[in-house]
Amino acid sequence: MSFALSGPLQAAIFDALRGDPALTALVGDAVYDAVPSGALPELYVRLGSETAEDASDCSGAGAVHVVTVSVITTRPGFADAKAAAGAVSDALHEADLALSRGRLVGLWFEKAKAHRIDAVSARQIDMRFRARVEDG
Repeated sequence: MSFALSGPLQAAIFDALRGDPALTALVGDAVYDAVPSGALPELYVRLGSETAEDASDCSGAGAVHVVTVSVITTRPGFADAKAAAGAVSDALHEADLALSRGRLVGLWFEKAKAHRIDAVSARQIDMRFRARVEDG
């Protein structure tokens, strides 16, 4: 097992989200790996935390990555955030993404949590996706 496919997986997820027409219609180009400084849009998508576990077998090295993608909004209610989260889920669930290294075996939606961030009057939806990757 290696963490070497984490970067290529993250880049492929980022590119898939930035290139998805349904998501772009909702958030424009506001898909971030690192949130920029300064004023943020009212609705945006952020790549978040990741964990990885060994999934190697006799055929070769592999890993299962659990990746969090968040939708954040300062707009009232959850409707806009849920629409964007739906577009994220549609773009990633069972997507056939090309990695710059290795191979994506599968990418699946696992779960989501919608909650308020009271300190900044925002709403956030955190979605977890499970990805199986193989090196070679």
